[in-house]
Amino acid sequence: MDDRYFRISNFYPAAFLLAKDAELVNIDKITNSKRANFVFAEPMYCEEILHAFNYAKENDEMVMVDARKMAIAVKTLKEKLYQR
Repeated sequence: MDDRYFRISNFYPAAFLLAKDAELVNIDKITNSKRANFVFAEPMYCEEILHAFNYAKENDEMVMVDARKMAIAVKTLKEKLYQR
């Protein structure tokens, strides 16, 4: 494993990272073509944001995302996922 990157296979947390301005580096297809690893730069930032995503209290500023930005992140990930 390369510790310069953060990998996650869950779609919506990956979209959340993208909406929080994490840099998507690549999408690696797993042997099962219906699964993929989303690869992000800045692993420390990603871990911090995902910790907040999973454990922060409701309305915590760290997990607040503009709805349009989240919708764009979901659309972007789906487009990148299906173009491969």
